[in-house]
Amino acid sequence: MTDAVYPQCKIETERYLNPSTTEQILNKIAEIPGIRRIILNGPNIPQVVPYGPARGVPNPHSARGAIIVGGEEIDLRVQVGTILLELEDKDILPEIRSACESVFTTLTFSMKEGRFMRSTPTQTDYAKYGPNADAMLYGIVDPKNKTGPSILQGNK
Repeated sequence: MTDAVYPQCKIETERYLNPSTTEQILNKIAEIPGIRRIILNGPNIPQVVPYGPARGVPNPHSARGAIIVGGEEIDLRVQVGTILLELEDKDILPEIRSACESVFTTLTFSMKEGRFMRSTPTQTDYAKYGPNADAMLYGIVDPKNKTGPSILQGNK
């Protein structure tokens, strides 16, 4: 494990993003060199209705589906309300703000610096991935999710 502490920032919008806006902002952010990890946070959108009279029926939610980011297809499984970024260096924050301003023209957003992602393994990380887990997966484990995280392989 490394002792390096990477700067992080959080982008929050006033409302949940629709898939096309999510795709736009992620493609703008993906073009910026120096971003280590991107985590999308928001409420889960289940594939099937989990309870009630329609239990087990496919969930026809408009915010669930696939988006194309950096030429790769990603299954969007949450309504995106927060975007967490781990950066190589703080110097790219103005570029990130500029990308947000170009996409979020009709809604307000805030961008904060701080520590928002884990850098050490949690018990859930250990239980799901074992003692030799990839450090890039720390803190993004959902113990109920059977499919695992969607990972976009960037150019390093």
